[in-house]
Amino acid sequence: MDFIKTIFGYVLEFFYNFTNNYGLALILFSLAVKIILFPASAKSKKSMMKTSRLQPKLKELELAYGDDKAGYQQAVNALYKEEGVSMFGGCLWSLLPLLIIFPLYRVIQEPLTYIRHLDADVVDKLKQAYATLENIKLEDVNYYWQFAVASNIDKYAAGIVEGVESLKLTLWGIDLGQTPSWQIWTMTSWSQIGGALFPLLSGALNYLSMFISTKMNSTVISNEKGEHDAAAAQAANTGKTMQMIMPLMSVVFGFMFPVGISIYWVAQSVFGIIQDVILTKHYRKVYDAEDEVRREKAAWLAAEEAEKERIRAAKRAANPDGINANSKKKQQLREKQEREAAAKDYEAKKRMELGLPEEEESSEFPGGEPGRPYARGRAYSADHYGKSQE
Repeated sequence: MDFIKTIFGYVLEFFYNFTNNYGLALILFSLAVKIILFPASAKSKKSMMKTSRLQPKLKELELAYGDDKAGYQQAVNALYKEEGVSMFGGCLWSLLPLLIIFPLYRVIQEPLTYIRHLDADVVDKLKQAYATLENIKLEDVNYYWQFAVASNIDKYAAGIVEGVESLKLTLWGIDLGQTPSWQIWTMTSWSQIGGALFPLLSGALNYLSMFISTKMNSTVISNEKGEHDAAAAQAANTGKTMQMIMPLMSVVFGFMFPVGISIYWVAQSVFGIIQDVILTKHYRKVYDAEDEVRREKAAWLAAEEAEKERIRAAKRAANPDGINANSKKKQQLREKQEREAAAKDYEAKKRMELGLPEEEESSEFPGGEPGRPYARGRAYSADHYGKSQE
C-alpha cells in the first residue's frame, strides 16, 4: 500500500502547510475522506434504510415460517432480490473507512517519510542520531521516534539534512505523537491527560454516531398502510452488539497508536453525524412520498370495504332470514313445497279411483278427533291406545 500511503502523505502535507498545525491537518484530511467517500456512504445509507424499511415484511415472514429456518432464509433472500436490496450492501460500504485507517496509521507514524518525504537512507541516519543523542540502544528505539525528531528536527538533523523545517505536532497543547496511557492517575501534565481523553472521546462519539444513524433509519419503517410501525422499529434497534464493536475498536486503537489516530476518529464521527442527518433528510423525502401513496391506497381500500359492508347490511335488513330467489334455503323450500303438492295430488287421484269422497279437513281438528287435534291419516283409530271414543 506504499502508493496509497504516499498520496496520503502529500495530502496531509498540503493541509499542514495550509493550517501550520498537524492536528488541524488531520481534521481536514478526515473531512476530505468523508467528501471523497460520500457517494459510497450514500449507497450504504440507502441500503441500510431500505433494509430497515423491510422490517415489517421480515416480521411477517418470521411468523409465517416459524421454526423452518431454511424456508425463512429462502423467503428473505427472495424478498431482498425482489426489493433490490443487498444483505451486505450497507456493511460493505461502511468498511471502506477501515481500509483507510491502516495506511493512515503508517503515515501518522512516519511523518519524516511521508510528510517530509525524506529518503530511507536519510531517515536511517536520523534514527541513529536520535538513539545517540537520547542515549538509547538502536534496537530499543520505539515505533514513534519520528515524532520526536520531526518536532525538533534542528536538534537531530545537523550534518545529515538541511532545509527541513520541524513539524508542529501538537493540538490544544496536546502532543499528538505520544501513545496515550489509560493510567490517568499517573499523569502529571495536560498533554498526557488530554492524550488519554481523546481515545475515550473517539469511542463515545463513534457510538453516538452509530446510535443516531440507527434511530434515523428506523424512522422510515412503515407498514403497507404507510403508517409508522413502532414494533418493527423497536426490533430494528436491538443490534446493540454491532453498535459497540466500532466504538470499542476506536478506543483500543486510540490507546495503542499515537493520539493523531484518535483525532482522525473523532473528526470522522462528527462529520459522520452531520452527513447522516443530510442523507436521512434526503431519503426521507423519497420514502415519505411512498408512504403517502400507501396511505391513499389504504384509505381507498377502506372506503371500498365500508361501502361493501353497507350494502351487505342493507340486504340483511331487507331479508333477515337470508332467503333470496337463488339461495339454497329458497331452493330447498321450493322443492319441499313441490313434493307436498305432488303427494297431495297423488292422494286425490287415488281416492277418485277408489270412489272415495274427497277428503275434507276440519280447520279446527284436522285429524277429526277433538282429543287428538293433530292426528292425521286413514289408519287412525280412536281405540289404538285403549281409549274409547265417547
